[in-house]
Amino acid sequence: MKLKIGVVGAGQFSQCFIPLFQAHPMVGEVSLAELLPERREKFGKAFGMTRMFTTYEDMLKSDVDAVAIFTQRHLHGPQTIQALQAGKHVYCAVPMAQSLEEISRILEEVKRSGLIYMTGETSYYYPSTVYCRDQFQAGAFGEFVYGEAQYIHDMSHGFYDAFKYSGGKDWKKVAGIPPMYYPTHSVSMILSVTGAKATKVACLGYEDRNEDGIFRVGGNHWDNPFSNETAIVRTSDGGMARFNEFRRVGWGGANSVYMNMFGLEAAYEENALGSVWSTIKGEVMNITDELSCESDYVNIDNEEGLHKALQRDFNSLLAKVHHKDRLPVEFNDKPNGHLGSHQFLVDDYVRSIATNKLPPNHAWRAADYLAPGLIAHESSKRGGEFLEVPDFGQPPAGWDILKV
Repeated sequence: MKLKIGVVGAGQFSQCFIPLFQAHPMVGEVSLAELLPERREKFGKAFGMTRMFTTYEDMLKSDVDAVAIFTQRHLHGPQTIQALQAGKHVYCAVPMAQSLEEISRILEEVKRSGLIYMTGETSYYYPSTVYCRDQFQAGAFGEFVYGEAQYIHDMSHGFYDAFKYSGGKDWKKVAGIPPMYYPTHSVSMILSVTGAKATKVACLGYEDRNEDGIFRVGGNHWDNPFSNETAIVRTSDGGMARFNEFRRVGWGGANSVYMNMFGLEAAYEENALGSVWSTIKGEVMNITDELSCESDYVNIDNEEGLHKALQRDFNSLLAKVHHKDRLPVEFNDKPNGHLGSHQFLVDDYVRSIATNKLPPNHAWRAADYLAPGLIAHESSKRGGEFLEVPDFGQPPAGWDILKV
């Protein structure tokens, strides 16, 4: 029996995933829940969807097997809990939640229900992360020493329009989310390579001075004054890491997420110009070509009136390092995005439901990616005090993880 997937939210991101869900050989129907009628109409026409829901609650009462949540960041936790309690599998765009309490409730619901939860972390399948994970698992890095990753996304690079589109007249209230409440793009790059967890974190914040007033005490739902935050982390394997989450910064790289990683035997380094692998024996290799996902950029905007994608990497190809052979052949002529990650994420979710195996980005790893950021922001409010990161544990024994 093929799955029925319900997509939640007619937004800039969900339009990239709907064609992939529709093309997957294990999916029989894709429906949409959207509050605004004009957006429901546009998406229905563009993607040929015959079943539409006016509310999320109506979708959860229906016979859909699973939902894919693409709503505003601060809604993810409550909407995930709703879906699990309604008996639906959940794919949710990052972040998982907005508090430690929400994380705990999601994990409790997953354990209680036995349903699949997956966080849609694109960085897990970025070429740099795939390359480093393969090298680490092969032992080429040796023991992990230090890693650093950064999500460098200035507000002027598409975020204003994105928040206005999703947030309505009060968009500034949600645009001022603490950068470290959205840390998973950077944190996952290191932790998904090593398999470790963050145990302690200290963080400093940059108090914003922009006249738009988005990052101000009293200017957003979190009373957050920081537009940039930098965290230093101790990892459970004895290593160290640094994570930058910047929303006001001069940066012109084609991509906004970068990492560097150092082991006792080798290192990986990248910047806006390319990527390098080097070893303790003095070997240095430029591997930029192996990691390239460049394509001829085409806006997703079309005659059906869908809004255009705001980032170039919404339209990217697969890199040489990607494990393309594991993907369904039905994806061969379908769109991809965020450096080739979209197709892998969709396939992980669908196959996990079909096999009742946990996806690599399961609920407990989602907690590992998010919790350090939540604690980091608390540290920044305390002037950089080192704080313990809670450990949410591991999946129940006997629940196998999907091999990808």
